[in-house]
Amino acid sequence: MSEQTPAGSRTAQDAPGGRSAQAHRRVVIVGAGMAGVQTAVALREQGFAGEIVLIGAEPHQPYDRPPLSKAVLLGKAESSAFDVDFEALGLELHLGREVTGLRPAEHELDTEQGPVPYDVLVVATGAEPIQLPGAEGVPGVHLLRTLDDAERLRPVLAEQHDIVVVGAGWIGAEFATAAREAGCSVTVVEAADRPLAGALPAEVAAPMAAWYADAGVELRTHARVEHVEPGAVVLADGTRLPAGAVVVGIGARPATRWLEGSGVELGFHGEIVTDDHLRTSVPDVYAVGDCSSFPSGRYGERLMVHHWDNALQGPRTVAANIIGATPETYDPVPYFWSEQFGRFVQYAGHHAAADALVWRGDPSGAAWTVCWLRDERLVALLAVGRPRDLAQGRRLIEAATRMDATLLTDPSRPLKAATA
Repeated sequence: MSEQTPAGSRTAQDAPGGRSAQAHRRVVIVGAGMAGVQTAVALREQGFAGEIVLIGAEPHQPYDRPPLSKAVLLGKAESSAFDVDFEALGLELHLGREVTGLRPAEHELDTEQGPVPYDVLVVATGAEPIQLPGAEGVPGVHLLRTLDDAERLRPVLAEQHDIVVVGAGWIGAEFATAAREAGCSVTVVEAADRPLAGALPAEVAAPMAAWYADAGVELRTHARVEHVEPGAVVLADGTRLPAGAVVVGIGARPATRWLEGSGVELGFHGEIVTDDHLRTSVPDVYAVGDCSSFPSGRYGERLMVHHWDNALQGPRTVAANIIGATPETYDPVPYFWSEQFGRFVQYAGHHAAADALVWRGDPSGAAWTVCWLRDERLVALLAVGRPRDLAQGRRLIEAATRMDATLLTDPSRPLKAATA
């Protein structure tokens, strides 16, 4: 992340409308995570000269979240604060300030400290973790979403407690990896029949299930939690698992409940529904990152992407559309990565159940890739220990290139040489 406007970027004078048109506008950004901070930075980089107010609910200096499940959790870093000089960029920070409502007719936000007026509003409140029903307030039950969560969990790992992780998704696997590295005994319980059941088909998740045992982690599938009590997790079949600590990783929901009744359209999952320019149903209000969904012309459906890269890319479009006269369309190739059990896992694109699945390499080995084809075109791929496949595949997806499925199966052939 840059602290200065890069050479060649537009200046405020060059921006549509010029400095005089921009200098009197006030952009308020709700959410001081990656999406919010990047929106503020992108506005300055693209030449916005007006007032920018960044509001964050947490009292901490804005920080990046991915290190929380790695370096911060293991005590290898004290924080993951963004390397941004907010003062030099002329950004007004309001931290530890909870936003409680929106009144679009008045162009005002409601906060616990009073109303905040805006000319343009950007909602970047992200997502909040789903709590295990009945586990609220039980001693020893943890989430892993914020810096405070990581700081509470760090001594748990240092003391090498027996840990039960509820949920075998991406965050569950990453936390289990860190806990094993810290020397903890770890059991992961998953209600579905496999890890990553909501993200990957059974044949792709199957080899990933073996990673748990290889790392010394006990994975229990078809294991539904009946309740949590101090010192134990009780499963629906009556099994009682001793637990010095319980970490819940069963998903997240958009942090948008404060928008109910505001007139901003919310989707089935509570996400803010935007158009392809990331504008909401309310004038002068944009939404970006985990809290929103957008229509993808590339995939022909609405996407809700809860990953870091979406929070990095979307703000550039939002900034351009706040400043510019011609709206820019947001239709990226989604991308994310995960480090788990000594493996670097990357995914690009978006696949559906009907897409053809093609393997590259032996899934029992250390490195392999799965590709999804639709009408002979690459639409998604999952790469384990094959970063070159990911880099080439992402470009092929963007270009909608036709692929030869037979050539794709040869892992020694570069992806870019497997075109039809």
